[in-house]
Amino acid sequence: MKQYTNIGLSKDDCKAIASKLNALLANYSIFYQNTRGAHWNITGDQFFTLHPKFEELYNSLVLKIDEIAERILTLDSTPLHNYSDYLVLSTIKESKEVSDPQKAVENILSSFKVVIELQRELLDLSEKAGDEGTNSKMSEYITEQEKDVWMYSAYLRK
Repeated sequence: MKQYTNIGLSKDDCKAIASKLNALLANYSIFYQNTRGAHWNITGDQFFTLHPKFEELYNSLVLKIDEIAERILTLDSTPLHNYSDYLVLSTIKESKEVSDPQKAVENILSSFKVVIELQRELLDLSEKAGDEGTNSKMSEYITEQEKDVWMYSAYLRK
């Protein structure tokens, strides 16, 4: 017999979704720190263009990090909070390429690819579980980030 949480989802489904959300949280956390590094260290003739764009991006990422952690709690699980855990779980790796504009933007695009893929996996998982809360967040994130990918890609096409 299936057991259900206080929000009406099966405990097994919640556990699987929360696990995938923790992987997403780890990737977002590394993405965030890499973007902060690029914001702090970017140099060259594109400084005045990229410095504020990177700040805009890391502010968006930190909000998503908080929302993902709160969703994990809503699903009756515990969000990871240690960078040591993030480094193990994250597909996105720490970047040392933060001062070169081309490499920083390429790193951001690569990071978007990873989080969008994970969010699409979460869309499927949450849809099957009837988890509209997670599903709508992932859909919202993907819609916003596809536009970001277009814009950062346009920057690279000089």
